[in-house]
Amino acid sequence: MNLDEATPGSIRPGGRTARVREAVLRVAGDLLAEHGFAHLDLTEVAAAAEVGKTTVYRRWRNPTGLVIDLLSDMAEQSLPHADTGSLLGDLTANARLVAKTLTDPRQGRLFQAVIAAATCDEAAATALRRFYDVRLTEWAPCVERAIERGEVPEGTDPRAVLSAVSAPLYYRLLASGDSIDDAAAATAATAAMNAATAGTFT
Repeated sequence: MNLDEATPGSIRPGGRTARVREAVLRVAGDLLAEHGFAHLDLTEVAAAAEVGKTTVYRRWRNPTGLVIDLLSDMAEQSLPHADTGSLLGDLTANARLVAKTLTDPRQGRLFQAVIAAATCDEAAATALRRFYDVRLTEWAPCVERAIERGEVPEGTDPRAVLSAVSAPLYYRLLASGDSIDDAAAATAATAAMNAATAGTFT
């Protein structure tokens, strides 16, 4: 079954319904960042968003439905890819964007909560994979242009290059606890570019 058919919150209406969705997702994101997925309660979300509880349960059904729609909204709101004229410039811009997101007091905790949800709920995991698919697709032209300029070999996999940029930063967030600063972002971008130049991702 298609995920949009199986889960609520997938319709993108306008008017009052759009305002309800915006309010509910804003509150859901705040509560996820503050308390985590395990404590996300639809009744609490409805009250904080000043939306009828019946409306929230009918549209999103459960906390997973909220996470799925929140991820969809985050993908829609994400910034477009960079075009600096060089692969290193573009990958550095990507790394800095990831670092900025992960170190933001709200967004960093929100991503931790969403990733935690994905580890125990297959629908949330599918939504998370779809979110990153959108982001990788958006930034793939950076690598494709680098191939055209001859910076990296033909057949270089754009998604593999971009994943290599963000992976060390997520490792710092979720595992090591090391600082996610500009130096870490620059190192991740340079390492990914060097590997791509060497043909690692063909």
